[in-house]
Amino acid sequence: MQMPKYQSLKDHVYNYIAERIQDGTLLPNHKINEAEICKKLDISRTPTREALFQLTSDNLLEYLPRRGFTVKAFDAKKKIDFSRIIGTLDALAATLAVDHLEESDLAEMERLVNKMDHDIERLNFTEYHADQYEFHELYIRKSDNPLLIDMMHSLKISFVRQSYSSEDKQKLAAVLNEVNSEHRKIVELIRLKDKPQLECTLKYHWRIIDTDML
Repeated sequence: MQMPKYQSLKDHVYNYIAERIQDGTLLPNHKINEAEICKKLDISRTPTREALFQLTSDNLLEYLPRRGFTVKAFDAKKKIDFSRIIGTLDALAATLAVDHLEESDLAEMERLVNKMDHDIERLNFTEYHADQYEFHELYIRKSDNPLLIDMMHSLKISFVRQSYSSEDKQKLAAVLNEVNSEHRKIVELIRLKDKPQLECTLKYHWRIIDTDML
């Protein structure tokens, strides 16, 4: 049995903020309220500041003297750069995982695809985001490559949420219906163990979805 990883106060703050960037609570250019975080987590200013500077170093936040920390926004070029790297690494993870995934894993992925259909229908994009993250996590965890897993987590925390946001909920829903059909195809290709087609599909799957499409 694997022992739970010890989490320092700094790690606790780091994960708290990173998760809120990931789930859309903290959007690009949102100013971080240090005092509020200290109070919310009942943690002193020192580990909070350490976590904020670590998040800045990891490209999730931006720090400006006398103005504080804000959630970093990506420009178009950086979104393209991230999407290409994530698509390539995610495709690698999936092809490595093909021989390790069991039928129960595929059944869970299919359940999540059906759940995402329901999320989109209800325009519940926060729930959709969580479900699509877990969908991809299922095979990433089975890639049996800890370095690849860590790299994927680091990249996706800052990138994914910034690619799935729009004021036009109906247009976003239409785009995500198309994306979710690709999730179904991914499950099918894994079941067929068609690694070349799976790699191509996932590289395309991580294309940029932004204002040009919405």
